Amino acid sequence: QQIWEYTSQIRDVYQQKLSVNQNNIMKVLTIIGARPQFIKAAVVSRAFTQSQHVEEIIVHTGQHFDANMSDVFFEEMCIPKPHYNLNINGLGHGAMTGQMLEKIEKVLLEEKPDWVLVYGDTNSTLAGALAAKKLHIKVAHVEAGLRSFNMTMPEEINRILTDRISDVLFCPTDKAIENLKLEGYDNIDCHIVKNGDVMQDAALFYLNRARMPQEIIPSKFVLCTVHRAENTDDEVRLKNIFYALETISEQCPVVLPLHPRTKGKLLAINYNFAKSKICFIDPVGYLEMVWLLKNCELVMTDSGGLQKEAYFFEKYCVTMRDETEWVELVEKGFNVLAGSEPTRIISSVNVMISKNKEGFENRLYGNGDAGEKILDTLLSV
Repeated sequence: QQIWEYTSQIRDVYQQKLSVNQNNIMKVLTIIGARPQFIKAAVVSRAFTQSQHVEEIIVHTGQHFDANMSDVFFEEMCIPKPHYNLNINGLGHGAMTGQMLEKIEKVLLEEKPDWVLVYGDTNSTLAGALAAKKLHIKVAHVEAGLRSFNMTMPEEINRILTDRISDVLFCPTDKAIENLKLEGYDNIDCHIVKNGDVMQDAALFYLNRARMPQEIIPSKFVLCTVHRAENTDDEVRLKNIFYALETISEQCPVVLPLHPRTKGKLLAINYNFAKSKICFIDPVGYLEMVWLLKNCELVMTDSGGLQKEAYFFEKYCVTMRDETEWVELVEKGFNVLAGSEPTRIISSVNVMISKNKEGFENRLYGNGDAGEKILDTLLSV
């Protein structure tokens, strides 16, 4: 009932906007291409719906195709449905980005927005920013200033290039602002804004909407995700990580929503699922992931976003990567970089799972008002 009422409110506000003098409305075109970006964009869209001065057009590039992206998904997540779906997926980086540029440009020429809003570090992010800039449309980048300093990561290339051509850089942390200043952004004509992290807003919003997965979940468990190409495409790293996970599962069950990419790579190395001690479950939606985060003992991941979400839900994290964009979590002791060596992963888990919880109340990523700060900035710049 709450979701239905909220969806109705969105429709009512949108209809009211249509009756307002168009000269007083700022048109924002939002580009998204992956499920995490839908969640982030929903935070800002909720802020937009509260303003009589914003009209938002949402474009889904289709980068991450998901058969579950049905009307039910958008209603359950309180997310506005995209106005455009470009259906671009399953291609290499060059072809994908090129097709996105072409199709996004057509949408921009038709809609003539005042701003193009992009999120994160995907090919959709870069294509949206570049298409807009070529047409002299202002670009705002949410999650600006993040750096892993690993130029072999496609995400690192996307975020650096997007930052450079953006007019407003919405930074989640002081470290992100520091990165930009070290790169000379004080000498570039742009606005740098510390607005906090939109995923902090999302965590607070969806906290009471969490839903238990359909599979049987142990009462005490470690939550784990593995999907990053640097781990799944490297047979040695993949074997090492799963050796560590099997060992950890002997002490505390490891619940692992299995990404299709990871499953395929494990099958390719003849991984013995039948004898595995790991509790593999099907991929879960965001509401199920929130439930898992709320109820787990510890998070293990190679994801970027899940490192932060562990912190939002006051859980320590072991990151199976050699670097991270979220350095403040490591510096403050909420996260540890364990790489792919089994002994290092296992020892890191043993340390973090027994650690006393403290300091989570310090709110490294803002107070849950990042969406409102984005709205206020766009209206004032």
